[in-house]
Amino acid sequence: MFEAEFWVAAAFVIFVAVLGYFGVHKALVKGIDDRRDRIKAELDEARRLKAEAEALLATYRRKQQEAEQEAEAIVASAKTEAERLATEAEAKIEEFVARRTKMAEGKIAQAEAQALADVRAAAADAAVAAAEAILTSKVKSKVADDLIAKGIEDLKSKLN
Repeated sequence: MFEAEFWVAAAFVIFVAVLGYFGVHKALVKGIDDRRDRIKAELDEARRLKAEAEALLATYRRKQQEAEQEAEAIVASAKTEAERLATEAEAKIEEFVARRTKMAEGKIAQAEAQALADVRAAAADAAVAAAEAILTSKVKSKVADDLIAKGIEDLKSKLN
């Protein structure tokens, strides 16, 4: 009577009608809509996370630039400080050398003065001894002794 294709088609129509009666198509549409909403929410979350990541990246880049500028400022400050310290050290060294030179010149002048005083004292002692020897050999008497003593005293006071 009826062919097999007819029964397959009829079974299919009945199957689809049963599915429609129980609302399976609504459940399928609802499942698809739920999945669409979930995918849309995930895409929105991904966009939001991307925007946050871009903002965070921009913040870190700005901080990196600030850190680089701060490092450059620190290096420049250190160079300036090093130059200042070098200048101060050079000035202190020059001052130290000048002070030492002045002290050495003072000691030399003092040594020269002491040597001159020693030479004068030696010359005075030699002159006194020579005068004493000459006067004692030439002058004899109490007057000679008084003259010699007075001359020696005058000579000593004048030479020292």
